[in-house]
Amino acid sequence: MSGWIWALILLAALVPTAWLFRFAGRLTRRPYFRDMEFLTAFGWMLGLAALLFGLQLYFFNEQAQFFRWAVQGLAIFAVAAWLFRLLGRNVGTQATRRLFRHMPLTASFGILMILIYAIVAIFAPLLAPYGQAEIFPAVNVLPGGDPALGGDPTHPLGTDQIGRDLLSRLIYGAQNTVGIAFVTTCLAFLLGGTLGFLAATIGGWLDQLLSRGVDVLMAIPSLIFALLLMTIASAWAGSRSELLTLYMILIIAVIDSTRVYRLARAVGSSIVVMDYIEAAKLRGEGLGYLIFREVLPNATAPLLAEFGLRFCFVFLTIAALSFLGVGIQPPLADWGTMVRDLSQFINFAAFSPLTAALPLMAAGAIALLTVAVNFVVDWMLHRSSGLGD
Repeated sequence: MSGWIWALILLAALVPTAWLFRFAGRLTRRPYFRDMEFLTAFGWMLGLAALLFGLQLYFFNEQAQFFRWAVQGLAIFAVAAWLFRLLGRNVGTQATRRLFRHMPLTASFGILMILIYAIVAIFAPLLAPYGQAEIFPAVNVLPGGDPALGGDPTHPLGTDQIGRDLLSRLIYGAQNTVGIAFVTTCLAFLLGGTLGFLAATIGGWLDQLLSRGVDVLMAIPSLIFALLLMTIASAWAGSRSELLTLYMILIIAVIDSTRVYRLARAVGSSIVVMDYIEAAKLRGEGLGYLIFREVLPNATAPLLAEFGLRFCFVFLTIAALSFLGVGIQPPLADWGTMVRDLSQFINFAAFSPLTAALPLMAAGAIALLTVAVNFVVDWMLHRSSGLGD
């Protein structure tokens, strides 16, 4: 019997179960159960069925190795985030302790992950056992370090198809992918934020000219546009990988600066009409003073939140371009390239789960940082909107 039929049978069985759950709850005369709608009761039963199915996979299914790793990793991350928040509440300045006291567990997890990624990226040459381009005679060494199973203790995660140590390339991938994404995002904000504030402050023909140009660039899908420009840049750069990386930074920064421009112009337009801006103009303050001393400090909160979101999009765009072969070029290690080069190992999931997990490690590193940054951005938006007060 197919999985779809089993799913329909389960959903049909949950309908009377949800009705009985709501009926039994109403007998207790508690307000929550008395006012419970049927869809709410059905959601409770669906969640209970998902929990039971997960427990069955974790304890009784020998082939669900990846699911067990995911559950164990989630538990480890949750405990680490709780301990990090507990540490922040008791160590540090009074301001940081107050910040951690009002911080949700998701935000502490995001900050912890960002700190770990930053440490790995900065100290990658010290943490990696080998160089990112160092080639060894042993090719396609299996992970695990067990010689009986085709492993090597000197290469815990094995080697790739040309003999490069995968653990070292995974560590250096943080430095290259995250570092380049951070530089690109900063450049996009410098360009888009400056032009957006200029358009909002000066207005007139400059505002119309910049806004119409941004509309034209935003009308083209960003990934397709970046792929087209990177293909042209590849012909210009030739075999010079450093020059191609520089072209990639400039192309993605210009494309993403259009989104930053729209936000900076919208926020700046609502600020320049305030009375203190008019007072500064009457005092004879210049354009630089108005932008950097009056407009920018009052637009910091939305720009910081947008910075986190833009960083995620830039990070994923660089990984996507590298996966397609026009992003970060060898010999530099990159997570997107690692996913592409190691994707064939997924075929060995039934024989060696650790071998099949090699491309998932790079993909998981990308996903984990994206989720962590979004957790922090959501918390910052919650605080800046005043919803927590």
